[in-house]
Amino acid sequence: MAKIAIVEDDKNISEIESFALKNSGYEVEVYGTATDFFEGIKENVFHLIMLDIMLPDEDGLSILQKIRENKQTRKIPVMMVTAKTTEIDKVRGLDMGADDYITKPFGIMELISRVKALLRRSGEIKEEKFLSIGGIFLDHEKHLVYVNDKPCELTYKEYELCKLLLQNAGIVTSRNVIMDKVWGTDFEGESRTLDMHIKTLRQKLGEEGSRIKTVRNVGYILE
Repeated sequence: MAKIAIVEDDKNISEIESFALKNSGYEVEVYGTATDFFEGIKENVFHLIMLDIMLPDEDGLSILQKIRENKQTRKIPVMMVTAKTTEIDKVRGLDMGADDYITKPFGIMELISRVKALLRRSGEIKEEKFLSIGGIFLDHEKHLVYVNDKPCELTYKEYELCKLLLQNAGIVTSRNVIMDKVWGTDFEGESRTLDMHIKTLRQKLGEEGSRIKTVRNVGYILE
């Protein structure tokens, strides 16, 4: 089980983050100040750090720099959490060694999706060889999908879409996240492409295709 540190002085936000992460199966420690975090990191081994850029006792970028300078923590993935939306703030964080960032206010689904992706990239979560739900079975190594033990022929994009939904089974995956992960863009003009692929995927999965539910104005969930 991955252990995540939340460094956030706003209790409302840290409680939301903590609740969402714990519900997704992660172990969580919350720190309201830089001082508490640096004490906590002496006693815990974290797989990911969620770091607010604005803290009462020290700037988040300064904390990030210390994390990267410390031999014991330099390889831990860091996600910057910021209310700042200017491009320069994001660039500074990434240049200083942040692995990802998320801007307040953010959706829980986006948060969980980004955390999962970051942990996968860092190697803390190995990509599963097999994924399944109901009668749908995906063999990642062979790049094959079966429905009720029968091969299901999918295009590359349909396969990637099916895999992403299986990886997030039971969790709503936003349209923007799907576009980013499958098509490499969050351009809204491409949203019709997603809708068409979902329609085709449902058809190819047969009765199991009804497991893909549309969450209006948000995205899709496989359950």
